[in-house]
Amino acid sequence: MTATNLGSTTVRPDGLRPADELRDIARRGARELERATAEEIVAWVADEFAVERTAVACSMADAVLPHLVSTALPGVDVLFLDTGYHFVETYATRDEVARSLDVTVVDVLPRQTVAEQDAEFGAELFARDPNLCCARRKVEPLQRALAGYELWFTGVRREEAPTRAETPVIAWDEKNGLVKVNPLAAWTFDELLDYATAKAVPLNLLLSNGYPSIGCEPCTKPVAPGEDPRSGRWAGLAKTECGLHL
Repeated sequence: MTATNLGSTTVRPDGLRPADELRDIARRGARELERATAEEIVAWVADEFAVERTAVACSMADAVLPHLVSTALPGVDVLFLDTGYHFVETYATRDEVARSLDVTVVDVLPRQTVAEQDAEFGAELFARDPNLCCARRKVEPLQRALAGYELWFTGVRREEAPTRAETPVIAWDEKNGLVKVNPLAAWTFDELLDYATAKAVPLNLLLSNGYPSIGCEPCTKPVAPGEDPRSGRWAGLAKTECGLHL
């Protein structure tokens, strides 16, 4: 892609900085901020990136990440993957986030409605081929949405699952071609709830009803006290991740 030189900054025709430049920023941030607080990480992003080139991915299990980011980047886009399979409580949380926080909620939609997907693949694809369902209703839509940004925030935490235990606070996301920031990586679930309580941040009602990890309704079950918090996701299937963070 041909780049345009604007003063000392080289940008692509879409207004984004070249991948090599963003990759270098990510490497520098990873070195400098591995032991930084979540607030310090967000402040660093606000210094390095324009708000219109920054996105927050949010499943609407809670609004801690959107709240934290919006304190330094007011009006930031919050991407909600509207798979068509969410709990009523999740949609209610999305609406409350849009109402109460200084953010712009963006509904990211799959290319097909649930009915259209059913017509092509048969009903309940999530039960027969959950990887394909997630790829079509989560991974591809998010990748398409992220094309207009230089950086995205996620709420991934290391304690959530063994697959997330080595999550860095800042990394270069090769698959999506932008910087990926996980400011809550070192947080525990209790710290998440403490922040939400202290800041009066919206929480999905399912969190207090046995759902410590919330995804699509057909693929999410309640979890017994003391069990792996993500054991309710794709219960009974050989699947632990939707593919967004692999």
